[in-house]
Amino acid sequence: MTATVNSATDPAASGPVVVSLDASVTTRCRRRVHLDHDSRAGGGPQALPDPLLEQRRADAAAHREQIGAALSAANGERWWRVPAEVTTRERVEATAAAVAADARLIWGAQLPRDDAAGRRGGAELLVRVPGGGYLPVIVVRHRITDPGTGARTSPLLEPFPERATADPARKTRSQPRDLLRLAHLTRMLDAAGWAPAADLAESSLGGVIGMDGDVVVWHDLQAEHWPGGRSTLEEYDERFADRVAVATAAAAGAPALAHPSRITECRRCPWWPTCEAALTRDQDVSLVVRGEAAVALRSAGVGTVAGLAALDPAAEPPVPLPGMPFADMVALARAWQRGLTVVRRVPRVPVPRADIEVDVDMESFGEAGAYLWGALLSYPRGARAGDEPAGYRAFVTWEPVPTQDERRSFAEFWTWLSGVRSAAVESGRSFAAYCYNEQAENRWLIASARRFAGHPGIPSVAEVERFIAMPGWIDLFALVSDWFLCAHGKGLKRVAPVAGFAWRDPEAGGENSMRWYRDAVGLGGRPPEPTQRHRLLQYNQDDVEATRALREWMTSPSVEQVPLAADL
Repeated sequence: MTATVNSATDPAASGPVVVSLDASVTTRCRRRVHLDHDSRAGGGPQALPDPLLEQRRADAAAHREQIGAALSAANGERWWRVPAEVTTRERVEATAAAVAADARLIWGAQLPRDDAAGRRGGAELLVRVPGGGYLPVIVVRHRITDPGTGARTSPLLEPFPERATADPARKTRSQPRDLLRLAHLTRMLDAAGWAPAADLAESSLGGVIGMDGDVVVWHDLQAEHWPGGRSTLEEYDERFADRVAVATAAAAGAPALAHPSRITECRRCPWWPTCEAALTRDQDVSLVVRGEAAVALRSAGVGTVAGLAALDPAAEPPVPLPGMPFADMVALARAWQRGLTVVRRVPRVPVPRADIEVDVDMESFGEAGAYLWGALLSYPRGARAGDEPAGYRAFVTWEPVPTQDERRSFAEFWTWLSGVRSAAVESGRSFAAYCYNEQAENRWLIASARRFAGHPGIPSVAEVERFIAMPGWIDLFALVSDWFLCAHGKGLKRVAPVAGFAWRDPEAGGENSMRWYRDAVGLGGRPPEPTQRHRLLQYNQDDVEATRALREWMTSPSVEQVPLAADL
């Protein structure tokens, strides 16, 4: 995103500052919007380009091309394609010509810039409604529905709102960024005079084609989906006006309207090194307490880690605070000051253990599929004759996901795991399986069972749900959250080193594994790289070794060396 300005960035220029923003600013950190438009910020430190982000963009572009090709083949004379290989001005002119010709479907539309409001953008598809005017449809590479009922969908190859019906197999998945982009495009269509008349039933609709690419999901942007009963359009208008003000102040060199504060988005923001340096210099309170809690503390005059650490944890907080207990916030601040990664909440950490233990870690490639189920089998109290050999196993497919070969690898994993559980029961021994942050594993367990239902070795969804609900399926992330305070995050890569564990690969991490996977299976037409397959297997093995090491440490006397929060 760039700012279009005719002063401030050029001291010789005169006249008002004009910024031109796309829809992404409505879901972007306000401080990032400032830095993106402040010409003086260019010399500050920035993160290196994220290769995974570039891969995601390339994958999204390929997905859009596939959808466009399918729609074009099915719609013949109704189809109008705006050339992508020309200038932005020429694309706007081509879009205007298609609108003037009452084209039914306009692919690759570039909308006229709305300088009065500071908007710019384009839509993958504009759909003309029978009463005249156009609705936006966007194409995204993420999932937009979940199993259920109630979503309004029309067939992909007939992307018309009048063909939409209540879908008996889908419910809409909450995707605020999609809704806000549709609102942005709706406002732009209205400004251009291309929107349907306000009294038409379809006038507030927008469509999304998701990763599955089989339907259009239609959203009513006037529906009150947002906190306080606001509609999507109302939420968008408020957010966009705020971001315009932030960007305009930055471009004009006026006092900043947004200041650094650590939030979840920081992990992938190119400006994080700049913000981190400022936050660390000031010991900003968001380094230990993020989001709304940090905002509330600043409003009460507690803007630094030292200020929070100095408060009495037994007293009432200075203002009502969301999230964790106030005493924990104070303890976190004190831990951060002392350079401690973790502190204990309790003298003894309760962790369920068993005669037979299995550590599980799943690897997926975005939302395309789960290609690897890794399992580490252990016998903490000793193995018996006839037992499965202890150690690591990988149930993997190296066909690019999504692929039907996932069925084989998942069936093999589930059959093996079920066999180990059955052997434990038959021998009168206890069994437990462990993961770190069960959300991902549970999601893909259920999704795989549903997707491959009825095939040999595939459990029913009910069987998977019973497994997830059993006391012996244990989420170590939840235990860490319950019994420790983590001053620098609760991710496995942050916590396991406290237990003495180290990954063999210095670049080990979920983001890098995505890049390794692309090379391992030869995405993009390149030959597969066996060395990257070995790297992924080693990474997955280290992940399950890490969860075992963490569990063993938490149940050993060594954990008592970690300070108690109450003693800080």
